[in-house]
Amino acid sequence: MRWVNRTIGKGQGLLLGALPLAALGIVYILAAASRHAANPADKILPLPSAMIEAMAGLLFEADPLSGQLLFWADTIASLSRLGMGLGIATAMALLVGLVLGALPPVRAGLGPLVTGIAVIPPIALLPILFIVFGLGETAKVALIVIGIAPFMMRDVAGHITALPREQLVKALTLGANSWQVLLRIALPQAMPRLIQSLRLSLGPAWVFLISAEAIAADVGLGYRIFLVRRYLAMDVIIPYVIWIALLAVAMDFALTRTSRLLFGWAHKAGH
Repeated sequence: MRWVNRTIGKGQGLLLGALPLAALGIVYILAAASRHAANPADKILPLPSAMIEAMAGLLFEADPLSGQLLFWADTIASLSRLGMGLGIATAMALLVGLVLGALPPVRAGLGPLVTGIAVIPPIALLPILFIVFGLGETAKVALIVIGIAPFMMRDVAGHITALPREQLVKALTLGANSWQVLLRIALPQAMPRLIQSLRLSLGPAWVFLISAEAIAADVGLGYRIFLVRRYLAMDVIIPYVIWIALLAVAMDFALTRTSRLLFGWAHKAGH
């Protein structure tokens, strides 16, 4: 049987997905052991035992200055900022994407503006955001929103624009007005696409969050990574990076399950 015709079961898929991760872990352990055999004080590739020891203090021991468990304080702060940014961007993408996709006059007027904002590198706007909003939470959330909302708007609008013309003609023939077309035709079909756009935006959203926290923050996952890098504390940096990856995967999985649960009709059987 040709590989393009192979059907992968759930259990087989999990196994195949775990193999590269296991191989990467084994390669890392061998490389770290080799470096430590040559130099026991090596900090570049810490052994798993060193990472566990370093993280235990952040996980279970309160910071003498703040009294907080730093790992959990960093996680809560970053997830709060990320959640606010994703929520605002998603709401904007739904509202603007709907009207851009369904209403040609609005698309002609606002489409170039959205496109222009979308092509500006969001990191380049970070100094402006800090000047306008200060060094507080607003600038960090605004960077996430500016970074992902235009892409999501264009994606949702493009999906609405590509809907079969027959659907709109039938609705208008039956007496629907523009408002009813938006709510009854465009909105239901925009929702699964909106979730897909949000999934694709998770990676960039994390990048913008970490960038903002690295420059101006006193708590957060990105702040901690860039704080300890001056000490070459790879035993903290690597676990933090792994934790960010796990959080991103969990969010992606939750969005996928939500989409399949609420909008099963939009997903092909077996995919």
